[in-house]
Amino acid sequence: MQHTDIIKEKAAPIVDLIYNDGFVQGLINGDLDKEAVAHYLRADSRYLKSFLDVYAILLAKTSHLDEKKYLLEQVLFLMDGEHDAHHNLAEYIGIPYEEIIADGEWYPAADHYIKHMLYNAYAKPFEYAIAASTPCPWVYFEIATRILKEHTITDDHPFKVWIDFYADDMVRDIMNSLDTIMNKYCDKASEKEQKELYKNFLESCEHERNFFNMAYTQQRWLVEL
Repeated sequence: MQHTDIIKEKAAPIVDLIYNDGFVQGLINGDLDKEAVAHYLRADSRYLKSFLDVYAILLAKTSHLDEKKYLLEQVLFLMDGEHDAHHNLAEYIGIPYEEIIADGEWYPAADHYIKHMLYNAYAKPFEYAIAASTPCPWVYFEIATRILKEHTITDDHPFKVWIDFYADDMVRDIMNSLDTIMNKYCDKASEKEQKELYKNFLESCEHERNFFNMAYTQQRWLVEL
């Protein structure tokens, strides 16, 4: 087994929890609370912009042209690619996307997640941030493909565009590229370093779950200014 097979096997119970939590079940049933969807969009729009900063840092950390090419492709994907998925959610709410995200902020779970990413990008070697960032597309792909496998999503389903987007082969290709990079670095890492890379991946999977639950419960800071 490759390292990514091992780590995904370890992470599978977390993905199963995400799938059965309220946010994803609301997506499947098409009855997700609109305030929860708006909360998600306000947080995710900021998270994705900061994810660009992570990739910008990583571009300067690698000397491998294939890795630079991949990161540049991801910058374009983050800037434009998730437009349809986000706008599908905004249409469900019935409010223009830009209006929804205008008054968002860094809610606790999102704040914790992006700081995990930025810490690894700034303070650790290249591969540590790759390990931390890989669960983001992987969890979405696993969730979306499982939905399509277990449910019939009709053309009039309110979240069909969102589900189809993350189940697309384009996301599978992203995962294949990340797997290649992850396995390359894990193969040459020491046992201690491998454990740290695995830990980064698993922690980000938990952050993904916390992010969805943050939206579902509309989590906010206890004291706000």
